[in-house]
Amino acid sequence: MSRTENPRVLITGASSGIGAALAENYARRGARLLLLARRSERLAELAERLRATGAEVSIQTADVTHDGAVARAIADWAGESGIDIVIANAGYSVTGPLTRLTLADYRRQFETNVFGVLRTVQESLPALRAARGRLVIIGSVAGYVAAPGASAYAMSKFAVRALAESLRGELGREGIGVTLVSPAYIDSDIRRTDNRGLFHAGASDPIPAWLRMRTPQAARVIARAIARGQDEVIVTFHGKLLVFIARHFHRTLRTVVRRIGWRPEARTKD
Repeated sequence: MSRTENPRVLITGASSGIGAALAENYARRGARLLLLARRSERLAELAERLRATGAEVSIQTADVTHDGAVARAIADWAGESGIDIVIANAGYSVTGPLTRLTLADYRRQFETNVFGVLRTVQESLPALRAARGRLVIIGSVAGYVAAPGASAYAMSKFAVRALAESLRGELGREGIGVTLVSPAYIDSDIRRTDNRGLFHAGASDPIPAWLRMRTPQAARVIARAIARGQDEVIVTFHGKLLVFIARHFHRTLRTVVRRIGWRPEARTKD
C-alpha cells in the first residue's frame, strides 16, 4: 500500500503544462517530487519556485525516448524505498494530413508518446512494486476520437489507452494501481510545439481560452482521481461529452468528424 502522507511522486514531462501543474499540486500536499523533462532551464525554474515554498524537489534532465533515462533518475533518487506515484506525462502532438506526413513523423510521434510511456513504465516498475504504488498514464480524448489531420497523435493515444487497459489487469495482481487520464483541451504548450517536438514560445494557442481548462484546475481533478484510485478520469466537460458520444453514438460522431475536416491553421507549423 503506497503512502498517503508525503508520498514520493515521479512526473515526466514536468517542465510545463499538466506536468508542471501536477508538480505544484503535489508540492502543496507535501509530496517529495522527482521531476523529469527535456527542457532543463524551465525545469530548474519550476524547482526553484517549488523549493521556495518548502517543497522537497529533485530534478533530472531526461528524455523518455532514451533507454535508461528514467531508471537512472530513479536509482539516484529513490534507491530501494520505492515510488508511490509515477505519472507518465511526457508527450507532444504530430498533426497534419497523411499526404504531408512521412513515416519518420509517425515514428517520432510513437517514440515519445508510446515507447516513451512504455520505457517509463518498465523502468519505474521495480520502484512501484516496492511501494505498491500507482501508475498514472496521461492519454487524451484523442484516444477515443480520431480527428482528420491528427492521425499520428490519435494513433499514439489509442495505443496508450490500450496499454493502460492491459496493465490494469496485469499490475493489479501485484498491488499496483493504474489510472488513465484522458484530457481534452487544457492550457499547455502542446499546440505551440511543432511536429519535431520543438517549442515555439511566440506561437499563439489556436484553441479559444473559453474552451481550455486552466492547468491548476486540471491538476486538481487529476490528483483527486489518483487519490481515489480511479481507473480513468476524463478531464473537461467537453471531453466527457465527446467520449460519451464516441462510446454510444459512434456513427453520429464519425459523420460529424468527417464534415468538420482538418483545419491547417489549428497548429504551429514546422
